Amino acid sequence: MNYFQETRYLNRQLFGTDGIRGKVNKYPMTAQTVLTLGQSVAKYFNKEGKRIKAVIGKDTRLSGYLFENALTAGLCSFGVDVFLIGTMPTPAIAHITKSFAADLGIVISASHNSSDDNGIKIFDGNGYKLPDEVELEIEKILFKGVSSEGFNSKCLGKVFRVEDARGRYIEFVKNSIRNNRLTGTKVVLDCAHGAAYKVAPLILRELGADVVVCNNSPDGLNINSECGSQYPYVIAEAVVRENADLGIALDGDADRVILVDETGASVDGDHIMAIAAIFLKDTGLLSNDTVVATIMSNLGFEKSLKEKNINVVRTDVGDRYVIEVMKKNGHKLGGEQSGHIVFSEFSTTGDGTLTALQVMNIMKHTGKKLSKLKECMRTYPQVLKNVKVKEKRPIDDLKNVLETIKRVEEELGDDGRTLVRYSGTEQKCRVMIEGIDEIQIKKYADMICDAIEKEIGT
Repeated sequence: MNYFQETRYLNRQLFGTDGIRGKVNKYPMTAQTVLTLGQSVAKYFNKEGKRIKAVIGKDTRLSGYLFENALTAGLCSFGVDVFLIGTMPTPAIAHITKSFAADLGIVISASHNSSDDNGIKIFDGNGYKLPDEVELEIEKILFKGVSSEGFNSKCLGKVFRVEDARGRYIEFVKNSIRNNRLTGTKVVLDCAHGAAYKVAPLILRELGADVVVCNNSPDGLNINSECGSQYPYVIAEAVVRENADLGIALDGDADRVILVDETGASVDGDHIMAIAAIFLKDTGLLSNDTVVATIMSNLGFEKSLKEKNINVVRTDVGDRYVIEVMKKNGHKLGGEQSGHIVFSEFSTTGDGTLTALQVMNIMKHTGKKLSKLKECMRTYPQVLKNVKVKEKRPIDDLKNVLETIKRVEEELGDDGRTLVRYSGTEQKCRVMIEGIDEIQIKKYADMICDAIEKEIGT
């Protein structure tokens, strides 16, 4: 039965699916709250009273300066030494946290959101996002109240600026394809005026690619503004005009990517994972012949890989849940339709630039254009609708809704899929239907939405 109730966030006050996020200068993204968060994080990680290290990086939002200083003050007041690496992609912070043998890493970013928002993501010393239970413990510390009583000036942390962070990350990403040359490949790169605006063009050019760069002039306010991974059509015209081999659209913190083939057509996360999985399978490098995806990946993705004898394991929405399953079972490839792709042999989180290099390397290795490679997967039509609800009762308790879902699934059979779940951040129930006939699945979605509306609608 394909319905889910996302209850893991319903009782939370700070952390969501990907750290903390909100409007700048409105709770929880205020200077005072972020300072207290820094103290709470320090208290959690510094249980033994030893001196610990934290790495802090940020994207290009103007508010990054505000929260960088607030976090630094909070951490230092509880004896944490802080290493500032400035504007760098999220995966760079994860990598440098591990390479510095730091105890934690913190990213100041709201990912693909506009500059009005900002957020906080926290990594452990191995470069992995914190599990649910740790985030809840940090929340408890914060809301209980933290006190620096007993600390003196000798206990305060120090602050250091890391000058060579950019070079460290550039070499790390290039090594993911063993510095293979990309000479002869022309790329249109959209940096979304975000965190990769300096490093991504350098990486591609150092490997020999001919790079046309777009949206790499951040002013603190234009991050993700009608550009980047949410707007791949922005560079589609440029790819065709420049006669490029592909386009690369990163998001604000560069942990996700959407590609554009040489014809200007988008290549989303599902297609990227399918291309990579089939190549790794054919070269004997796909561990356990398995890919980890979320419940949002298209049915066509699963069916296409099944034909190649590749298993698909699904998780809740969120790249960290994908990574948890990958770690637990030794899988090397996973990701999300949105473009968070994880190659665990190299990275502990999604990395848009690294992912783009992997696909370009496959193009070089196979001699195939991206439009040809993407033919490995057929996308099923999908309908997604939201219903505002007054309460979030377990879907198992909604008799008429449950009966409607079962009836729809019986009619769809193996040629379709339903997904009904509550939003973790809004008072809504989300209904998604996939199938062969778009008109038919719209009708099915309306049927389920009507049943939800009658039982718990506002």
